[in-house]
Amino acid sequence: MRAAGARVLAHAGAIVRRPYWERPSTEWLVRRWPDLTASLAATFFFWLSLTPSLVPRPWYYQGAIGGITAAIGYGLGVLVSWLYRLLVSWRPGELVRARCWLAYLVLLPLAIAFMLGRSADGQRELRRLHELPPTLTWHSLMIALISLAVLALLLLVARSIRLGTRQLTRLLNRVMPWPAAVALGLVLSTTIVVVGMRDVVWDRGILEVADRLAAAKDESTDPGVMRPYTPTLSGSPDSLISWEDLGNKGRTFTGTALSAGEIAEFNGTEALDPIRVYVGRKAYDDYADGAELAVRELERTGAFDREVLAITGTTGTGWVNPTTVEALEYMHGGDTAVVAMQYSYLPSWASFMVDREEAGRATEELFDAVHARWEQEPADERPRLLVFGESLAVSAIESGFDDLDDLLARTDGALLIGPPDFSPIHTELTERRDAGSPIWRPVYDNGRHVRFAQFPDRDLRLPQGEPWLEPRVVYLQNASDPVVWWTPDLLFRRPEWLNRPLGPDVTSSIDWFPFVTFWQTTVDMANSYGAPAPHGHRYGSNPVDAWAAIAPPDDWTETDTERLSWLLEVRHPPKHGWAG
Repeated sequence: MRAAGARVLAHAGAIVRRPYWERPSTEWLVRRWPDLTASLAATFFFWLSLTPSLVPRPWYYQGAIGGITAAIGYGLGVLVSWLYRLLVSWRPGELVRARCWLAYLVLLPLAIAFMLGRSADGQRELRRLHELPPTLTWHSLMIALISLAVLALLLLVARSIRLGTRQLTRLLNRVMPWPAAVALGLVLSTTIVVVGMRDVVWDRGILEVADRLAAAKDESTDPGVMRPYTPTLSGSPDSLISWEDLGNKGRTFTGTALSAGEIAEFNGTEALDPIRVYVGRKAYDDYADGAELAVRELERTGAFDREVLAITGTTGTGWVNPTTVEALEYMHGGDTAVVAMQYSYLPSWASFMVDREEAGRATEELFDAVHARWEQEPADERPRLLVFGESLAVSAIESGFDDLDDLLARTDGALLIGPPDFSPIHTELTERRDAGSPIWRPVYDNGRHVRFAQFPDRDLRLPQGEPWLEPRVVYLQNASDPVVWWTPDLLFRRPEWLNRPLGPDVTSSIDWFPFVTFWQTTVDMANSYGAPAPHGHRYGSNPVDAWAAIAPPDDWTETDTERLSWLLEVRHPPKHGWAG
């Protein structure tokens, strides 16, 4: 036994003393010395990941981006090496390869330190454009370590899959020819990975956990939210919808509603208690039932006798931006009614994956039902019919209309905030914008009915002074909002929003790189609330200016707009994290 053990150790020692490229491979070997070409490509992609994107990002997000993009670069480098070995017979000598590796390992720390220093400068410039303090916590060492850990994890997964595929191919080769075994092995391996990721990791893992957490959140009530007893609010004792059936966001929507006294204090005149109708997901079986229940609740509260009736879409959790609602209520002295219907309780990222079409169907049912009831009122006595939504709710609202003409024909105005790339009407308007207008601030049909703004006090006034006809549609979209610009096309195609001239808060250091820009923008969405309005996915009190342009009261002034903007900024200070 000792002799056999000594022979094994001697053989292993001989293998270790050989250059890595001469060491024999084994069937079950996952650990293998990295490929130099792939390592260089990984380093290059890591450097690209450090370039600035749309919004300033924390060091831990940068570490994640760096590891993912480095893994992509490594994979592409492996492909290049494989093609070279397949097509070219010449190989560099052992000494050349050893010196190349030595140079790489010596220069790598210096190069990474230089890259991280330059990236910190880029982030400071981006913070200046986003009106953030110049101070920056940029843990270079932690960025490097996180990136290395993510890269190592992804390489381990990839090599394990490759190893499993090889073993499966060898097993199949016992019963069929080698070419057939290779083809079938690749098909089976790909199927196992895809099905495993989709059904096990995604559906039964990530989505199931998200669903359970979201369901528990939907059952809860946020601190400070109390059941209303005003008859004009859903969830009150007079309501057709119970407090328990409103869901978390519905309870917040009605439980924090303004009172007539608060509105009167701002306006200096008598006010009404605003109407807020909310149909929680638990309150109905299908969307038609929910929409019919919303109409009956509107009738109960007297909504069709109000000056303004507004229909809003919700984000995945059922969230409605309180600033947008309160701006309308203050402006019209509480003589308003706002109605919403929850279609999901999932967070926005999960709702985007599984509920996007459901959001459109639910909101379309709600609008059609309310619109049909609204048309029954005498034409000269109907309230103004408005629609509004933010983020995912924009695409939900737009899905209920055939095109812009249909939207203009069936409403008295619309406010659409932070529209995602897949919003159908927004996409059409952007693609058909007037020549010479940038994609981040498009002009459509000389602004006759539709205008886009990041700074509404100046963007809503076209330079040529074209008349703005009613009904009016306002899109609030920030040039630096990743929610507006994210699309899978970023993987392989340069986006138009990177064309010059750039948006007012987009750094000139930004550029497009295949794969890299996609992951940067994806992570930017998670950090899109990190800057103050109007930057990233924050819009602050800009809805005040928008409503003042779309549906102002007769005696409303610019001074009133400034006062209300200030009040709402105080009432709703910025908070970090996704709202919906």
